[in-house]
Amino acid sequence: MSESTPAGPIHLGFLTVFQEGTGYLGGYLTTNSWGRPLEFRLSTAVQPNRIQHILYGSTLQEYLCADLIGKTLVDKSSTPVQMLFTDSLGVLPIRSRLDIPVLAIVPQDDPSVTFLPEERIARLTSEHSSVPLLYDPRNAGDVERIRALLERIDPGLDLGEPFSRIREAMTEARKMGVTSRAA
Repeated sequence: MSESTPAGPIHLGFLTVFQEGTGYLGGYLTTNSWGRPLEFRLSTAVQPNRIQHILYGSTLQEYLCADLIGKTLVDKSSTPVQMLFTDSLGVLPIRSRLDIPVLAIVPQDDPSVTFLPEERIARLTSEHSSVPLLYDPRNAGDVERIRALLERIDPGLDLGEPFSRIREAMTEARKMGVTSRAA
């Protein structure tokens, strides 16, 4: 086991950020290695204005998904995670702001995957996902750490499944007017 892979229990983070109307919403679920919830957080809607669209240009989505929503949700969580999963490619750049591996679980037929240059995306297969796990190859040192952590995850956990729980919980929490909740 590598020095950067903890020997004790591991916690996983599942982060989704998506556009709804003109705004962006994020949800973050931390679980144990079996997929049981430990903490849940969601963001308020973020609606960039015209000036932000102009000033941020093509970097606006990365700023909103990785920095403003994603990093804020991860930083506010009281449960540290050893690995972060996302179903939003706009979140993948968060890896440069965190010291943990970040993997995207996005279907191969998703149009956003086909537009990524090969030098910005690498694929890793896992029994825990029906689609390849995507990561930024500039963090190739993460691969050994990722494989070691994946081996410690419950074999029955489908890494794509928590995202449906997050979206459903976000819908329910928004109905209740809740913006942050521990599991």
